[in-house]
Amino acid sequence: MTQTASSPSFAVTEASDRRSRAEIAELLTNPGFGSLFSEHMVMVEWDKEQGWHDARVVPYGPIPLDPSAAVFHYAQEIFEGMKAYRHEDGTVWTFRPERNAERFNNSARRLAMPELPPTLFLDAIKELVSLDEAWVPGADAGEMSLYLRPFMIATEEALGVRPSNRYLFSVIASPAGSYFPGGLKPVSLWVSDQYVRAAAGGTGAAKCGGNYAASLASQAEGIEHGCDQVVFLDAVDHRYVEELGGMNLFFLYADGRVVTPELTGTILPGVTRSSLLDLLRERGHQVEERRFTLDEWRDGVASGDITEVFACGTAAVITPVGRLAWSGGELDMPEEHKLTEDLRAELLDIQYGRAEDRHGWLYQLV
Repeated sequence: MTQTASSPSFAVTEASDRRSRAEIAELLTNPGFGSLFSEHMVMVEWDKEQGWHDARVVPYGPIPLDPSAAVFHYAQEIFEGMKAYRHEDGTVWTFRPERNAERFNNSARRLAMPELPPTLFLDAIKELVSLDEAWVPGADAGEMSLYLRPFMIATEEALGVRPSNRYLFSVIASPAGSYFPGGLKPVSLWVSDQYVRAAAGGTGAAKCGGNYAASLASQAEGIEHGCDQVVFLDAVDHRYVEELGGMNLFFLYADGRVVTPELTGTILPGVTRSSLLDLLRERGHQVEERRFTLDEWRDGVASGDITEVFACGTAAVITPVGRLAWSGGELDMPEEHKLTEDLRAELLDIQYGRAEDRHGWLYQLV
C-alpha cells in the first residue's frame, strides 16, 4: 500500500498557552524520560480515497478515537524512536533519520499499513522541532536531547478482522535526560527461558507495540531476579542469543573480533547497531554477523576469550553489560569497557556535533 503522491503541506495551529523559554528551561533541568512533552504534535490522516492528507501541527493533547477503532482490537500500530540534538552553535540536528523512515515503512508493510513517503516523515519531524525548538536542551546540558516518537495507528471504526481503511500518523516529542545521570553503569541481564520475543515469520523485525508488550512479563521476571534487562533467545532451539527488549548485543573477543547476532527477521535492525558496525570496521575490527549461542557467550567469558560485552539502542546509546544471570546460575562480565566507552564517546561526539560527520549521518532540523 505504497503512497506515492507528493507530501501535503502542513497547517500550523499554535498552542494559546505556550510556556516562556524561562519556564521551559526550568522544566529541562530534570525532564526524566517520557513523562514530559513539548507543546505541539504532528497529525496526518490516510484513507484509501485521498491517501495522505490533512497534514497539520496542533497543540499537544488527547486524540479522540471511537471505541471500535481497529488499533484497540487488532493492534495495527507502529512507531520509531529518534533524538534531536543541540549543537554548540545553537542549531538542532537528528541522526540518520532516513534509516528510521525506511524502518518505519518496513514495519508498515509487515502490519499491512500504508507506507509513508520518506519526505513526509522527515518534514513532519522538522515541522514539529522547528515549532518546539525551545524544548531541545542546550549543548551544555550533557547527554540531554529531545526524544522524538513518530507513530501510526489504525483509526477505522470496524470490528472486522482486516486491514483498516483509515490511519493516523503522528509525531510527539519528549525532552530526555541522560540515560546514565550518575555516569556510565553496566547493566545486568536475565536470560528468559520461559518467554520468547519473536519467531520466524512473525513481527520481530517490525517496530510495533506488540513486540514490546510480549517482552514485559519476562522483563518483570528479570527484575524479580535483580536484573535490569532481559536477553531473549530464539523461539525454535532456545540456544541462540537474539536481543534485549529494546537493544542489540555485541561481543568483543581478545583477538579483536566482534560478534553480533545476525538479522534473521526476528531481531529489530537497530540504527545504532548499523552505525556501530561501520565504526568498528573503520577501527580495523573483524565484525561477524552470525548466529551466536548462549553457551558461546558463557564459555567465552569464563575462558577469557570474550573481553567485553555491550548493548546499544537509541535511548542508552551504548552500555556495557556487567552480569548475566539465568535459572541456576550467573556470570560476571569482564570489567574492562575500553572499546565500549570509546565507541560511545565517538558516536555521541558525532551526534552532538563535536566531531566531524564524515559519514553524512546528521540531518539539520533547525
